[in-house]
Amino acid sequence: MFTKTELIQHRSIIDQLRHNIMLSPQHAQRIGQSILSSWQRSISAHIPKERTAAPLAEKTVLKGMNTLATALQYCEKELKHIAEQSSMVLAIGDIGSTIVWTAASGKMQDVAEKVHFVSGGKWSEDVVGTNALALSLKTQESCCVFSNEHYMESVHDWVCYATPIIDPYSHRVLGVVDLSTTWENHNTLGVLAVERCASIIQTALLEQQKQHLYIHAFSVAQVRLNGKILVLTPRQFEILTILALCPQGMNLDNLHNALYGERKVSLGTLKAEMSQLRDLLGGLLGSRPYRLLAKVEADFLQVEQALDAGYLDSALKLYTGTFLPKTESPFLCAWRDCLESRLSDAIFKAKDTDTLFRHIAHTPDAIDAVECLMDLLSATHPAHQVLARYKEA
Repeated sequence: MFTKTELIQHRSIIDQLRHNIMLSPQHAQRIGQSILSSWQRSISAHIPKERTAAPLAEKTVLKGMNTLATALQYCEKELKHIAEQSSMVLAIGDIGSTIVWTAASGKMQDVAEKVHFVSGGKWSEDVVGTNALALSLKTQESCCVFSNEHYMESVHDWVCYATPIIDPYSHRVLGVVDLSTTWENHNTLGVLAVERCASIIQTALLEQQKQHLYIHAFSVAQVRLNGKILVLTPRQFEILTILALCPQGMNLDNLHNALYGERKVSLGTLKAEMSQLRDLLGGLLGSRPYRLLAKVEADFLQVEQALDAGYLDSALKLYTGTFLPKTESPFLCAWRDCLESRLSDAIFKAKDTDTLFRHIAHTPDAIDAVECLMDLLSATHPAHQVLARYKEA
């Protein structure tokens, strides 16, 4: 535990440092590079000075949360107990830092409502500046944002601890959990407490996903059933991908057309593929129509959900390579073209240079991102000439 005098002194130091963003390495070390970088990004985002509460999202924006929402049914009672007993507010955020679930002690409930630290509150860094939910998702690590390290003055009386929620099967970030209280109650055990909350959620995810199919279709094609890799032929993988995109199911003729198009392949060949696939899935493949009976998640579906919610940074983190580059399925080729068009359109509308730089680092031939970056950066920026060479290559 810290004494109140120690915490007041720390707040005073932070106040002094906030007025000088170009800090020496020694000064930067006192607050941490992640906080300093977040302050710099917050300033660049031109967040309105008068903003005292997070904007509230439309309910239709909160997408891609089915997995977490179902898992919370298993553990929300335990999480509520933690929030109430610790005099804190506990929040679950999606991959774009929008809060989708909260539980609060009586002491923190009113305070949380005033700043919209409630379901629907949009706490992304470009909207409200430095905060623990956004920072934890940005760094994909546990973090603490203390008092006036927050960018928005209305939460300078808070201390917040956050950590990402990791899917135990796919190992992808599903969202973030945050524990917040007033700054006088800051404790070095806060990060451990929020990591314990994440562990409770991950245990619930394991319970909920006992019949769980996860499909990776970017970069390396892979299917996991309950955490174990399935050995599939390329055709079987395409079938699973089509059925994942069509959860309502498909009859034999429509599936044949989606898979083969005009190629001269008999219906009997497809029936044999489906029979082998049913054996591999252990009865999780339904018929009449053909459909997947397991809980299905996929990196390509998560990219689509992230784009639907306007979370370009999350979409690009998931987009690690071309979607099934060797497929000849007319259905999958058309879906890939639509997805790439949506990504390109979102990239051209992007304003976050960090996101675009990261995307180019992983995808050097992303000309759309190169052109967008060149438009955003001044002609004198050191990266401008390098980007120009990318464009000419």
